[in-house]
Amino acid sequence: MAEVPKAQEKRLAVVTGAARGIGRAIVLELLKQGRIVAGLDVNKEQLAELKKVVADTGQGVITKCIDITKTDELTACLDELAKEHNGIGILVNNAGITRDRLMMQMSDEEFDILMAVNLRAAFMATRAVLRPMIRNKFGRIISISSVAGIMGQAGSTNYAASKAGLIGMTKSVVREVAKKGITANCVAPGFIVTEMTDVLPDAVKEAALAVIPAKKLGTTADVAKAVAFLASDDAGYINGQVLQVDGGMAM
Repeated sequence: MAEVPKAQEKRLAVVTGAARGIGRAIVLELLKQGRIVAGLDVNKEQLAELKKVVADTGQGVITKCIDITKTDELTACLDELAKEHNGIGILVNNAGITRDRLMMQMSDEEFDILMAVNLRAAFMATRAVLRPMIRNKFGRIISISSVAGIMGQAGSTNYAASKAGLIGMTKSVVREVAKKGITANCVAPGFIVTEMTDVLPDAVKEAALAVIPAKKLGTTADVAKAVAFLASDDAGYINGQVLQVDGGMAM
């Protein structure tokens, strides 16, 4: 493992939706770089499994079981973490859900709950960490968008809208706080192999492969490494960008 500068080691990284899939991979990659990591998730059992997986590597992770759609709960959690660790250096807005349905059949509830998790919670988390980041004159905010937010996606109007919203929010944050030593960027995964995609029919996977120039599906590690780079000091002059991890799918 490459040696990590001491300043980077001491910066707390917070990852939402950390218990499985892309979130878990991000936690493991940041830990591999020697960082202190706090993983937030609503699923207590999966958080316990994450803790075990991390312990098996000889490391440790802070876990917080919270509902990030509840403003007071999320804000209090982030405020507490900031006080305990002299601020929050890195925020990864990864938490996300799907409620796929054709737009004509989509209910208000299916739209609203997805927005609450995918976009509103990211707004609340970002708002909560800005003050300690400004105070420390350092911050890395990375939001996990999607190629769906760039291309659109039939049957996923709510999901595509939430991921496009993350891009707009990220660019706006940059215009407000970049001069304070803070960067905000998005990572937009394409078709990534996760527990959610494993259950899709083979025909869907084959259709995805047909439009991916690389002719292979991505992995959670592909996304995690992109996030880790944007979280590093090496990415200090990269701001307001959308890094597509999609094998060329959304060129």
